[in-house]
Amino acid sequence: MGEAVLIYADSFRSAEMRHAVPLGVPDPFLYAEENGSKHVFASAMEATRLRELGIFDVHVHEELGRDELIESGIDPRELDAQLSLRAVGTLGLKQASVPANFPVWLADRLRADGVELAVDQDLFDDRRRAKTEAQLAGMKRAQRAAEAAMDACRALLRRAEIRGDELLLDGQQLTVERVKADLSVVFAAHDTTADEYIVAPGAQGAVGHDMGSGPIRSGTPLVVDIFPRDNASAVYTDMTRTFVVGDVPEDVREWHRLCKEALDAAIGMIRAGVEARAAFDRTCDIFEAAGEPTQRTKQPGETLGDGFFHGLGHGVGLEVHEAPSMGRLANKTLVAGDVVTVEPGLYRAGYGGVRLEDIVLVTETGAENLTDYPYDLEP
Repeated sequence: MGEAVLIYADSFRSAEMRHAVPLGVPDPFLYAEENGSKHVFASAMEATRLRELGIFDVHVHEELGRDELIESGIDPRELDAQLSLRAVGTLGLKQASVPANFPVWLADRLRADGVELAVDQDLFDDRRRAKTEAQLAGMKRAQRAAEAAMDACRALLRRAEIRGDELLLDGQQLTVERVKADLSVVFAAHDTTADEYIVAPGAQGAVGHDMGSGPIRSGTPLVVDIFPRDNASAVYTDMTRTFVVGDVPEDVREWHRLCKEALDAAIGMIRAGVEARAAFDRTCDIFEAAGEPTQRTKQPGETLGDGFFHGLGHGVGLEVHEAPSMGRLANKTLVAGDVVTVEPGLYRAGYGGVRLEDIVLVTETGAENLTDYPYDLEP
């Protein structure tokens, strides 16, 4: 019959709610599953759109006595609590699983009312792993937007004039901010949104999630890691390329070669039934054989700033980082329908780095690469 679950959130900020209710609803509401049935308790303003989905029973707050509660002079926060308590009471729920971000104030009230709640984030993560057809379609739209944005970035780099170590575009110094301005236009034109993304030159590219800022220089690696979200489905994609304008340093060229080798090797072994950790280990094998440090070779307590200091990848969907992880802590077996990134990288602190990233759909027989973009180091 399935485990009873409760979610209280809006569906713009909560991936758990957006997966259960594939519609943008800006205000928090209650979603419940029990005995194989699905229920939404929401404002009458949202009822028509929710009912049109045809996937759950929709109950408006008026059915729970909202008007009478308002007439009593109830505090707005207490109104929300009473409506939720009454909603759960109508279902007869005595126990349910909730996600980690379930509101504490509501959990306290429900527990005080005799409802046993268990926080089980793994349950909610696993519910989202196998992507629906609509989610995959949205992800592919977002990926085409990402590739168009990467084209716009390369076009600017190609147009740039090298003067010393500076790059000039139309007589002005080429900056990260200039590149991001063009990329933002591309995202909007493809009906996607990218609140943040990485265009990180030089040393910034070796600092985790430094989003990048300032001048872009010749002979220096530029890490471009972009992850737009499809507006219709709220599903993300994620891709990375690294570029050098002008003379390519030999160490950067070798890092790029090793990253491409690791990318190909990892994608080649991904399929349903493979342990996610195995792909990470294969990447470490390649990098360690080349003398590069990895998370496996660092000493306990050491902060790794050089080499391969992050995981190989992660799931992507309604969050840009979601299950399953493909890093040192990976503990999941890949399943058909997972969508994961493969993003090997090599870096040197204070200097820069190289990262390549594709996004792939896990199938029973292998990995379908959803990324269709060249890996050239020179733009």
